[in-house]
Amino acid sequence: MGNLRVTKKGIRLEGVSEFLLPLYVKEIHSRKDSPLVLQSDRNVTVNARNHMGQLTGQLTVGADAVEAQCKRFEVRANEGGKLLFSADEDEIIIGADRLKVTGTEGAVFGHSVETPHIRAEPSQDLKLESPTRSLIMEAPRGVQVSAAAGDLKATCRKELHLQSTEGEIFLNADTIRLGNLPMGSFSSSSPSSSAPRQTIYEVCVCPSGKLYLSPAGAGSTCQSSSNICLWS
Repeated sequence: MGNLRVTKKGIRLEGVSEFLLPLYVKEIHSRKDSPLVLQSDRNVTVNARNHMGQLTGQLTVGADAVEAQCKRFEVRANEGGKLLFSADEDEIIIGADRLKVTGTEGAVFGHSVETPHIRAEPSQDLKLESPTRSLIMEAPRGVQVSAAAGDLKATCRKELHLQSTEGEIFLNADTIRLGNLPMGSFSSSSPSSSAPRQTIYEVCVCPSGKLYLSPAGAGSTCQSSSNICLWS
């Protein structure tokens, strides 16, 4: 019947065909050397129903979007059937070896992110930024930040807090520098201007924990220059 042929394997239809009413088939195949094209002036919708006729899955290809409605959506690799992407109501799983975001604005997460490892591309910097709010990194067994071949810097506009509730804060380096420490003020008369230039100082601590410098002497001079603690 023209381009329609009835064969042992079913019905074979050649050329361009139009169906005005629903078409019920078990399988649709194209020729081995030709792609299968489904075309519509509005959209193409593929529905899956159970034995009771209830809709269990739907794939809609429209002019503005491609929508899939189902309990679970999966994308697998051709070889081996490895799971590359999976999405359901509870979680989204990305099973690829690497997730690469090439947009200039990076990746934006509205809520928390859980990951065992964050690293940048080779020879590239890694930057974690929250432009208008806070950036929090938490781990029950510790957070480790290391720079194997460079510097590690922490800067802020206001206060920088280092707090250990049960342990200690350990600084281990050949040289430890505390820059811009304030100079303590003497409660008695100041040293004479003819005295030699002071090059050695004593590091003192106020009851509040504030550090300040006091000119080193034969004994401790922290007590005589402790008026600075009244300002803290």
